[in-house]
Amino acid sequence: MSREYERSAALLRTRLRRLRQELAAAEDPEEIWHLKRRILELTPMLTQMNELAELTAHYYERGYYRSEKYTL
Repeated sequence: MSREYERSAALLRTRLRRLRQELAAAEDPEEIWHLKRRILELTPMLTQMNELAELTAHYYERGYYRSEKYTL
């Protein structure tokens, strides 16, 4: 399961990198707004994918700290 989260995170990182490159080259204010908005939407998703990859990779290890964010 952690490998799937890692793959998803890699895809998101690639997409965010492309969006930032497009943003650097953009001149149209509307396009800039849309690119910034998309970056803002994808950034928390990347954070969550990284956190879940870490959590699932070590889920059954004793003593591993689990974030309260992902526990019941």
